[in-house]
Amino acid sequence: MTIHWCGTGLSAIPGLRRLIGAGHDVTVWNRSTEKAQAAVGDLTDKINAFDKDALGAVLAPGEVVVSMLPGDWHVPLATLCLERGAHFVSSSYIAPEMRALDGAARDKGLCFVNEIGLDPGIDHLMAHHLVADYRASGACDAANDLSFLSYCGGIPKHPNPFRYKFSWSPLGVLKALRSPSRSIREYSELNVARPWDAISSYAAPLPTPETFEVYPNRDSIPFIADYRFDPDWRVRDFVRGTLRLNGWSEAWKDVFAEIETLTGPAGEARLKEMSDRFWQENAYAEDDPDRVVLCVDLKAERDGKPVWHKTWVMDAWGDARGTAMARLVSVPVSLAVESVLNREIPAGVTAAPHDPKLVARYLSEVDRLAQHMQVVDRL
Repeated sequence: MTIHWCGTGLSAIPGLRRLIGAGHDVTVWNRSTEKAQAAVGDLTDKINAFDKDALGAVLAPGEVVVSMLPGDWHVPLATLCLERGAHFVSSSYIAPEMRALDGAARDKGLCFVNEIGLDPGIDHLMAHHLVADYRASGACDAANDLSFLSYCGGIPKHPNPFRYKFSWSPLGVLKALRSPSRSIREYSELNVARPWDAISSYAAPLPTPETFEVYPNRDSIPFIADYRFDPDWRVRDFVRGTLRLNGWSEAWKDVFAEIETLTGPAGEARLKEMSDRFWQENAYAEDDPDRVVLCVDLKAERDGKPVWHKTWVMDAWGDARGTAMARLVSVPVSLAVESVLNREIPAGVTAAPHDPKLVARYLSEVDRLAQHMQVVDRL
């Protein structure tokens, strides 16, 4: 079966090369064939200029389409897969329009796998592992108070005064700063209009302990059910969020203040100006390693005392294999593609798998991508 891999941007290459190198039949589609040639031309000559109609003309039942294109392409490509009887994989969050395809995909026995990159993706796998581990423990009890925290961030390995560096256009980062979030804090729903209104400190249990700034991101609450928390569990805290270097909020305070004032077309134009300047001043240099830190933490307490507490912690950075971000986003995508071909994924629109065998296998593969990864027992 042919895998149609669409998009050869910075975060796509390691997973794509992994599939080609493993002997899978892969056709590469990219808007610039020259860039695709530079990325994987040493491994394959099956490189086409991306065009949805051209893809649709050759897409056969049972094949797999991978979308590593901008987010607005995912639903059109998934819809094409529905028409052609093909499967679909992407690393992005499941949009409502993607979720709406679930019934039709199930009816046709098609797998539409999303949220299988880094965040979302690896964080889901770690959460599924922790919840299953806690559930199987003698400490699991509906009377416990549970706290779940998941923080992920791409940060410079060598900090700069701005406390952040960009590997692609800063515009997406700036726009994300205007997004509200929803989480659970002290048993109550916490709604935050802007990230800088909820910045706190998090001590990551790395081999050399390190403290970061963190803030809630997007809507955490639906993941309580996705991570298979029992409905009768008492949830004290549940936060999925973003991690930044200490000093980030201070370095960005003027950015926050200006973003707060921007509205309408003039505001969008100003965001673009800011993005262009940040790209000039704070982009990664060719030999400048990036770093990814991910911590997923589950704690159960009874009468204010911990009875179960474990944390997945991962620290990865750019090396001879390329950037940490590219490895950690695209290799999980490639694992999901293989699971789809092996019929290990259920039909319908799904996120990163929760099947214990797949979780264990995927995390074992991810362990090879990071310089440090372990489960820390905090009791």
